[in-house]
Amino acid sequence: MTRIVCVAGARPNYMKIKPVMDALERRGAEVVLVHTGQHYDESMNDVFFRDLGIRPPDRYLGAGSGSHAQQTGRVMAAFEPLLDELAPDAVVVVGDINSTLACALVTAKAGPLLAHVEAGLRSRDWSMPEEVNRVATDRVSDYLLAPSPDAAANLRAEGYREDQVHVVGNVMIDTLLANLDRARQSDVLDRYGLTRGGYGLVTLHRPANVDDPGALRGLLKALGEIAGRCPLLLPVHPRAADRLADLGVPDGIRLVPAAGYLDFIALQDSARLVLTDSGGVQEETTALGVPCVTLRENTERPVTVDEGTNVLAGTDPDRIVATVDKVLDDPPAPRCPALWDGRASERIAAVLLDGGTARTRPRPTDLVPAAGHGPQ
Repeated sequence: MTRIVCVAGARPNYMKIKPVMDALERRGAEVVLVHTGQHYDESMNDVFFRDLGIRPPDRYLGAGSGSHAQQTGRVMAAFEPLLDELAPDAVVVVGDINSTLACALVTAKAGPLLAHVEAGLRSRDWSMPEEVNRVATDRVSDYLLAPSPDAAANLRAEGYREDQVHVVGNVMIDTLLANLDRARQSDVLDRYGLTRGGYGLVTLHRPANVDDPGALRGLLKALGEIAGRCPLLLPVHPRAADRLADLGVPDGIRLVPAAGYLDFIALQDSARLVLTDSGGVQEETTALGVPCVTLRENTERPVTVDEGTNVLAGTDPDRIVATVDKVLDDPPAPRCPALWDGRASERIAAVLLDGGTARTRPRPTDLVPAAGHGPQ
């Protein structure tokens, strides 16, 4: 039996790893779920395991929080002896958090095959820690499992061989479609006194937006103006809670606790529009056909702009307000990229279990100079 270790460490990972685990187990693989503990509080962790029906992790590393170096180092130190003990045929990492990179580096040196789900996403913004994580993880992976053709094109431009790159679709959408009916049964709208199409939903968590008081103050100014036209609901990410409390929020913006997966999908599904700095929310709103305005200067998910309902607004308050006004006046038509069909995990399982065990990780001499690796 093929043994595959699947790694998850934080909320963005859970929606991606669950369908992959299920697809691998349906095809007879032995799946070992390793939770690094990068996210550990109830609102960011336990509620998602419950909502998604993820079984308890087989191993828990307890990495906790800390600086990027501290967190990455703790995960590596804990994962290395575990990998030696488990001796899997392959390791699957997802996304672009510190745990993803840490476990990828350990795997690349230890010998098992390494698969990266969501390979090839690029923002070209090297101030984002996630960009460093995803580029480095791709570089040491054997299987590059891209969610869309643009991600695959990034990988080819960077010199990866064709046999490494697999366009499999978006596993986030597998989870969304599998849980949408349950989410629509949520009573979250009643709990908050909301009506379908009667509010905007806001998420803020990226360090560039919430760690700098000046940047956050500018975003709140813009949101305050928007709330005069469309009342806003803001589930508070733990990263932003203290800063929002210190600055205060304008009238028309309602702060509520961080939502679980099903409640949050229900809130997105019924929103008039969503304002976010989250990559996953850009994808989910596109799949739901809900207008999305991204509060960033760039996105590693341009397919949601080119083939979805997402509009990139930047972080200038006046530009944000102008962009939202246009979206409210003329919402983008619902559309969804190819292969966002709920079957990405099946395609991933086929690549891993039918692709053989030959090593595909490139040696340095296999690679041409990477076209997309410098600041652009």
